[in-house]
Amino acid sequence: MTKTTTGITRRGLLGAFAATTVAAAPTYSKAFGFLRGAGDIRRISMYSGRTGESIDTIYWIEGEYITEALKEINYFMRDWREDAVTTMDPRTIDIVTAAHRLLDTDEPYLLLSGYRTPKTNAMLRRRSSGVAKNSLHMKGEANDLRLSSRSVDQIYNAALACNAGGVGKYSRSNFVHMDCGTVRSWGR
Repeated sequence: MTKTTTGITRRGLLGAFAATTVAAAPTYSKAFGFLRGAGDIRRISMYSGRTGESIDTIYWIEGEYITEALKEINYFMRDWREDAVTTMDPRTIDIVTAAHRLLDTDEPYLLLSGYRTPKTNAMLRRRSSGVAKNSLHMKGEANDLRLSSRSVDQIYNAALACNAGGVGKYSRSNFVHMDCGTVRSWGR
């Protein structure tokens, strides 16, 4: 094992760096695991049955987010009911991308819900007990997704393997919720 002149091992130094990075960004406490799955080039591919739109774009290359690509993603993931756009949290996009890579498919996700205005969220809450009052969808931090080539269990397990954010399994409705909030999971 290589030692520095101060007697600290290289592994120890890297561990200290990793701990500092995690402490500086607590919401990324498991970042190294899921970002590894996202790749050096990150691409997101989705379509919306509600709007008929599709997106297939590279949004991150070699450590840098591409501003114009993120703007396109924000528009694509808008609240289609209100035609309202917000800035989607890139961490959520990273989680969705990493889970997709783990699923080893070229099929684009079907986006069921991205950003929701408070008005849309309240309407959905009146219709379903499964909609959270303070949903992360209203902050641009969540997506509800489906793939026809993969089961809900497969998508759910891929998202869980990222070990970053919240993952919800909605088997009866055939979709998986992914967000960049605290690490937690639920499902039926």
